[in-house]
Amino acid sequence: MKKMLVLLFVCLLVLAGCSSKSEPQGGGAAKKAEPKVMKMAVATSKDRSLTKGLYKFAEIVEKETNGSIKVEVYPDGQLGGDLAVFEALKMGTIQGSTMSTGPIASFAPRLGVLDLPFLFKDRETAYKVLDGKIGQDLLNDLPSVGVIGLNYWENGFRHLTNNVREVKRVDDIKGLKIRTLENDLHIDLWKELGATPVPMAFTELFTALEQHVVDGQENPVGNVAINKFYEVQKYLTKTGHVYNASPLLISKKFWDTLTDKEKDVITKAAEEARDYQRQLNKEEDDKMFDYLKQQGMVITELSEEEKQKFIEKVQPIYKKYAPKFGEDLVNQLIEAGK
Repeated sequence: MKKMLVLLFVCLLVLAGCSSKSEPQGGGAAKKAEPKVMKMAVATSKDRSLTKGLYKFAEIVEKETNGSIKVEVYPDGQLGGDLAVFEALKMGTIQGSTMSTGPIASFAPRLGVLDLPFLFKDRETAYKVLDGKIGQDLLNDLPSVGVIGLNYWENGFRHLTNNVREVKRVDDIKGLKIRTLENDLHIDLWKELGATPVPMAFTELFTALEQHVVDGQENPVGNVAINKFYEVQKYLTKTGHVYNASPLLISKKFWDTLTDKEKDVITKAAEEARDYQRQLNKEEDDKMFDYLKQQGMVITELSEEEKQKFIEKVQPIYKKYAPKFGEDLVNQLIEAGK
């Protein structure tokens, strides 16, 4: 009898415990779903316009999804260089990024057409082309390699810096060891200009300049200023040799987990953040040349005659790469860029 009473008491305790852990039928709030985490990686520093654009994107997405998507921004190449980040986007271990078309072309070759030298005369022309049919057609190449391209942000026009001599003419480039993007077109471009190109990740660049592994590099002026290249570079020449578009990229694996509403929010946030970022980048350009002068850099403007010599010198790049990208596409871009 005593054993039966003990057993009954234990059963009552178990039932009471189960009752307290379960919610009453028809009552109580459903457990809130864990937010989808969106890790956004970028090579640029937190103070650069591209990174600030990602912070703006994060702010909009989190607000408009009521927290169902949490966006984390990792600047300064914390999650790796561009090529490593693109691989991670394909695998879905990183959910988003923005990077120049040069590295992207290693995976989606036609996007490399946007890195043809002296393709766009100004940023307004670039916007018109990139936001139009040609730009969208190129982004359509990305899903097949595991990435969604939403639109084009702006890294800006690239300029040459070095720590050996002032570059006033093409011949002054001869023999300089110049760090380039990890991209065949960029490597060939600097060979045509007479330099010795040294491809490497942006995350390695400052140290390479400091230790004289390379004499110089080429980047938009915002990168030169914010990454303090003026500490290890004396001369900047405003070559504007390549306009760097920087597509906003989303991992397709992540994209496919989103609801239609979440996709709509992200698409609209990308458009708003793009316009914000482009404006910031223009403001950077407007003030950074003066800032670099204040830091002791020699800023050199090319004469129209010398600029034309640069353009003539790189024409073999068009002949070599037009068949790769498609003659029709290259001709469309040249026409649209006039």
